[in-house]
Amino acid sequence: MKNFILIGAAGYIAPRHMKAIKETGNNLIAAYDPYDGVGIIDSYFPKAHFFTEFERFDRYVEKQKRAGTKIDYVSICSPNYLHDAHIRYGLRIGADVICEKPIVLNPWNVDALIELEKEYNNKVYTILQLRHHEAILALKEKVDLSHENQIFDINLTYITSRGKWYYNSWKGEETKSGGIATNIGVHFFDMLQWVFGPMEEFTISIKKQDTNAGTMKFKRAKVNWYLSINAENLPIEAKQKGLPTYRALSIEGEEIEFSKGFTELHNLSYQKIIEDKGYGLADAKNSIEIVSLIRNK
Repeated sequence: MKNFILIGAAGYIAPRHMKAIKETGNNLIAAYDPYDGVGIIDSYFPKAHFFTEFERFDRYVEKQKRAGTKIDYVSICSPNYLHDAHIRYGLRIGADVICEKPIVLNPWNVDALIELEKEYNNKVYTILQLRHHEAILALKEKVDLSHENQIFDINLTYITSRGKWYYNSWKGEETKSGGIATNIGVHFFDMLQWVFGPMEEFTISIKKQDTNAGTMKFKRAKVNWYLSINAENLPIEAKQKGLPTYRALSIEGEEIEFSKGFTELHNLSYQKIIEDKGYGLADAKNSIEIVSLIRNK
């Protein structure tokens, strides 16, 4: 059984990390978040200590270490712009780190963290869940078995409705979230470069606070992509069904169904990490470079 601490316990994605820690047979000993509405912890680790002040959280962790309790992993679910600092904290206390996407906002942050991994002799992992999705694994196999000169035509659309709160939160500030392409698109861009090879060129046709769109050319694919958090942009069939989210991925005009199968991907990611088979900083860098280019275009 490994011991975990968690930073960002009130975040949207935190329950998936708690569930993954629990279902891989491990223990959460402490969690931190400045917001105290974290009753979800009771569903997984009711005995876990909880702190709303980082200084007290840090003191508790140090006390545990002095008492001989090993902190094996720090799970990070904090806002995107804090990931770099929290990863550094995890390495400094002698733990491996599991950080939610995007691992950081800029590619040079990745380079610096790679050097810190060597200095502290610990590892930084990230959640690249689409690499574990059965439909995406099948797509990668199809591409790998195809003729090496074949260039695929891809269309990717992801619309996930967000209310007015979004624009007044850290997610609505590009300097904190990285913008739409980073906040909701980074795992799609990671998937595309993982399946089709490195990105070679790109264009931006729409760049608004709530919508980004454009084209990309990868080694093995030409991609039209569209990302939005504006419910008005949902297709009519989604609106008629009252669906707040729409995902569509097609290759050569053939739809790839990947709207299901997400519920266990964090569990699988954690299991791979604990087996030392998880995805790390070097794996994440290409997608961070892509979203950084989009943000600064």
